[in-house]
Amino acid sequence: MSYLLSILFTVRKSKGKLEGYGGIYCRITVNGKRTEISVGRKVLTSKWDASAERVKGISSEAREINELLTNIRSKLLEKQQEFIRQGIPFTAISLRDSYLGKDRVLRTVLELFKEHNQKILDLIKTGEYAIGTYKRYDTVFNHLQEYIRLNFEREDIALKDVDFQFIDGFAFYLKSKKACANNTTLKYIRNFKKVIRIAQARNYIQKDPFINWKMKKKVVNREFLTEMEIKRMSKKAFEMDRLSQVRDIFIFSCFTGLAYVDVQKLTKDDIRQSSDGMSWIKIKRAKTDTPSSIPILPEAQLIIDKYSDKDFEIDNKLLPVASNQKVNAYLKEIAVLCKIKKKLTFHLARHTFATTVTLGRGVPIETVSKMLGHTNLTTTQHYAKVLDLKISQDMQLLKSKGSFLKV
Repeated sequence: MSYLLSILFTVRKSKGKLEGYGGIYCRITVNGKRTEISVGRKVLTSKWDASAERVKGISSEAREINELLTNIRSKLLEKQQEFIRQGIPFTAISLRDSYLGKDRVLRTVLELFKEHNQKILDLIKTGEYAIGTYKRYDTVFNHLQEYIRLNFEREDIALKDVDFQFIDGFAFYLKSKKACANNTTLKYIRNFKKVIRIAQARNYIQKDPFINWKMKKKVVNREFLTEMEIKRMSKKAFEMDRLSQVRDIFIFSCFTGLAYVDVQKLTKDDIRQSSDGMSWIKIKRAKTDTPSSIPILPEAQLIIDKYSDKDFEIDNKLLPVASNQKVNAYLKEIAVLCKIKKKLTFHLARHTFATTVTLGRGVPIETVSKMLGHTNLTTTQHYAKVLDLKISQDMQLLKSKGSFLKV
């Protein structure tokens, strides 16, 4: 929307004792609608130049009043630009109130989001947040900024203008323009919702714009390797060392449940011995900053031993881990060579640990959740839902106890 602003200084003849004098007023007109404010100064009407909107002469009083009028005009124009820059609609009255300092400060979406993200960044140093949390919120900020620019042709938008249509439009933008999957879109919207909750708590907005907005999370069947597929990959002889190395790191994750970033960061100092002689990996997960304790299974120990005397060591690293991009590219080659028809990514190893290696072999879900470093059991239950093998095993155990109807 375009705004036609006119600022005009006029003199209105005074009534009463000061005959011949008039009060100076500033008339503000926006798109044909106007309001006025008193400048707070009087001048001889004969000394007023209506065309120049100035006091005639070079006296100290004339110079003082003319300078005041210049400052008023400049400040009104600054307020106008401030409204435009923030994408906030304004009228002659709201421009006047803003100049007089009577307006409630209009907070904007990206302004508050930026403040929120900066706090997370500062608290990473104290260990309260993980860097992954900041990166996720920063991604949402960038998507939101682009959405506002493309759809509203503004650099920012007032928090009070966030409504159902804005939220729904942002969700559609994430799906259509950014090709985000349903659950990724929902995750980003929830991150945005947290910032809106802050705005509510600070009384920047009075109503919750999310109150009628709903979006369901889709149940995703997470793929994992079966026991036979793990064995096939483990025994496969590769001609190229790079594939053998990536296969080893992947199998290590299958038996530890560690995500790529956690395996990459592992050092020899993360290996601890318990009083019963068992070796443990004890770390804080990079994604959630939650403690994770994982007993080292024999299959994982074999891989640690394999690389214990290698010359790859950098900063006391436990294993040789290539970049995430290279690892996933090599895993595609490995899948073909091992005749695995699933989409092989490094994160699938973590799914395999949760299903085939642990839940599928009777490890209680509470134990699996703790080893995975999940912050709540619901996340782990998603793995249990896809594991028909475990259901089958449990029912076989029930059947072995005999029929209820036997006499």
